[in-house]
Amino acid sequence: MYTPLLDIAPTDLVDIAVVGLLLWALVAWTRRVHTRMALLGLAFLGVFYLIAQQFKLQLTTWIFQGFFVWLVVVVVVVFQDDLRRLFEQIATLSLRRKAPRPDPSSLGTLTRGLCLLAAKRRGALVVLPGRGPIERHFLQHGVPLDAEISEELLDSLFDPGSAGHDGALVMQNNRIKEFGVHLPLSENRDELKGGGTRHAAALGLAEHSDALCLVVSEERGTIGIATRGQLEILDNPDAGKLADRIRSYLQHTGTQANARREWRRWGRRLVEGLLSFALALGAWLVFVPGATVEEAELQVPVAVENMPEGYALKEVNPSEVDIAVAGPRRAMFLASNADFKVVIDANLVRLGRRTFEVSAQSVRHATGLEIKSIKPDKVKLTVQKARGGAR
Repeated sequence: MYTPLLDIAPTDLVDIAVVGLLLWALVAWTRRVHTRMALLGLAFLGVFYLIAQQFKLQLTTWIFQGFFVWLVVVVVVVFQDDLRRLFEQIATLSLRRKAPRPDPSSLGTLTRGLCLLAAKRRGALVVLPGRGPIERHFLQHGVPLDAEISEELLDSLFDPGSAGHDGALVMQNNRIKEFGVHLPLSENRDELKGGGTRHAAALGLAEHSDALCLVVSEERGTIGIATRGQLEILDNPDAGKLADRIRSYLQHTGTQANARREWRRWGRRLVEGLLSFALALGAWLVFVPGATVEEAELQVPVAVENMPEGYALKEVNPSEVDIAVAGPRRAMFLASNADFKVVIDANLVRLGRRTFEVSAQSVRHATGLEIKSIKPDKVKLTVQKARGGAR
C-alpha cells in the first residue's frame, strides 16, 4: 500500500537542517579527536538497536537501553576536555570573538627572529592564540613577561642557557605575554613526521585549540607550523615565505602551494556534510512521519486450510473480506495487500459447520500493523462430500 512519506513542511526542513548540522559537527569533532572508528562502531550498535526494536526483541532492547545510558556517562568522562572545547567554540562563534593577531611589523620581527634561530639550529616554540581560550591546556604556566617583541629578545629567551628555553613563548597581539610554558604533547606519530618534543607540544596544543604554533627544529633547522591538528614543515624557510604562510593560516585560507590540499580537505568535508544531511533526512523519515499512526483498508482473499478428508471445497462466500489496519506510517509504506491472508480452519466441517467467524487471529501477516476491524466477520463454505451432494 502506498502512503506519502515526503510531506515535508518548512518547519520540517529546519528540523532536518539543525540535526544535519549537529551530525556534521559530531563527525568533524570525532575527526579531530581521532575517534572515527569508535563512532562507526557506535553507529552499527545503534542500527542493531533499531532493528531489535522493530522486531520487538524485548531482552536485547532492554540491554541496549542500559548500555547507551552508561555510554553517555563514559563519553562525558572520557571526552570531557574535547566536549568543553566544543562548547567553547560554540560560544566564541556566537559571540564573534576575534583572534588576537600581530600587526605586520610585529609579524615581520617574529618571522625574522625565527629564521635566525633556525639558521643557528636553536630550538624554539611560539604560540599565536586563536579565538578560543588556551590557558586551560597549559600543563604549566611560564614566566609573565608582557614585553614588546624583538629579534634580540627572541634570541635571548631561546638561548640554551635561558631557564625557559625548553618551553613555549605565548604572544598576545604584538607583545610577548609569557615564556617557558609547558604544553600538552601529541601522540599522533604519523602527523609528527619524526619531530621531537617541541613538535609534539606544538601539535598537541593545535589538537586541543585553534591556536597557531610555530616550532623551530634544532636538529634540522626547519620551521614547522601546527594548526587544526596538522603539522606542516618548511624545509628552507625565509622570513617572507614564513610571514605569508602565517597570514594564510590566520585567515583560514590556503596559499597557492597549499591550494590542492585545501581543495581535498574541503572536498572531504563536503562529502561528510552531504552524508550527515542524508542521515538526518533518513532519521526524519523514520522517526517523524514514519512514526505517525495511520489507518487503511485492505481487500484480503480468504484461504481455506485443513479441509477434512472426503470433503471438497466448492465455494467461499465471500471470497474476500475488508480489513481495517492501523500502525506507523513507515510500516504502512512497506506493507502491501500480498502480505495479508485470511485463513479459515475447515477442520470442523466434518461436524457439520459451514459458517466460520473471521477474527484478528485468522489474519496472517508479518507487517507490525494492528488489525482494527474485519467486514464481514463471517464467511460461509460450500463443500461437497466425495459421495454426496452440495452441503
